[in-house]
Amino acid sequence: MDSLKDGNRTALTGFILLGLTDDPILRVILFMIILCIYLVTTSGNLGIIILIRISSQLHHPMYFFLSHLAFADMAYSSSVTPNMLVNFLVERNTISYYLGCAIQLGSAAFFATVECFLLASMAYDRFVAICSPLLYSTKMSTQVSVQLLLVAYMAGFLIAVSYTTSFYFLLFCGPNQVNHFFCDFAPLLELSCSDISVSTVVLSFSTGSIIVVTMCVIAISYIYILITIMKMRSTEGRHKAFSTCTSHLTAVTLFYGTITFIYVMPKSSYSTDQNKVVSVFYTVVIPMLNPLIYSLRNKEIKGALKRELGRKILS
Repeated sequence: MDSLKDGNRTALTGFILLGLTDDPILRVILFMIILCIYLVTTSGNLGIIILIRISSQLHHPMYFFLSHLAFADMAYSSSVTPNMLVNFLVERNTISYYLGCAIQLGSAAFFATVECFLLASMAYDRFVAICSPLLYSTKMSTQVSVQLLLVAYMAGFLIAVSYTTSFYFLLFCGPNQVNHFFCDFAPLLELSCSDISVSTVVLSFSTGSIIVVTMCVIAISYIYILITIMKMRSTEGRHKAFSTCTSHLTAVTLFYGTITFIYVMPKSSYSTDQNKVVSVFYTVVIPMLNPLIYSLRNKEIKGALKRELGRKILS
């Protein structure tokens, strides 16, 4: 039994993650697919980090943020995917209450928040580069870049603390089967036998604030970028300016599109199975797509990769 009895109440000490499906054949197929995705995610993001570090041409604020975005993607996926893969191989995937579930919940919240702020910082970087190119070295100095990065990690830490603290204030005394493939807060609230009103308000406010603030920074930055690009007389100049933003815009659209579906849309408008599918997309698929987006659509990344590969071949 994954519980401890105390009088007439039962406090759970562990949860059983039901995962994505009970079909044994489908479990094997999904295991192979998600394992391949995770390997591509890890190698792709690690490759981006190494390339930016060793290539002097990429020692700019945009790629400084991109290297940390790659780290956040890799860590975010790693907080969920390995346990998800185990779920496909065992009949009963149990995760401990105090360590496993709390750590998974806190780390996922931490790295998702960091990603939000990094995407906002990258939007601000593009705004300065296009709208104030002569002041770029001043407005996006190393000191400013480090400060923006610290804000991202501090915000992630605060959100992680709020999630784990709210989790520990919940009491679980009934069923211990979580209808999800990881310890997400929504299915955990459904199992709680304590008052969830405070936890719901705190988490809704903190998560909503992060999404609104970072989306506003991104939206305002791109409004000014669009205005500046439209004022350019040269078609080539417009194309060059806009091409520097396409990779970031694609990453923003994918990430915030799925986050909005999960946290903003009314819960009655979609089912638990739809929630699982969307969760797979933003915890497993998007961390794999980001390095592909930046490597395939960014000329500087492709150029740096060719130069480094050429040096290796010649040496």
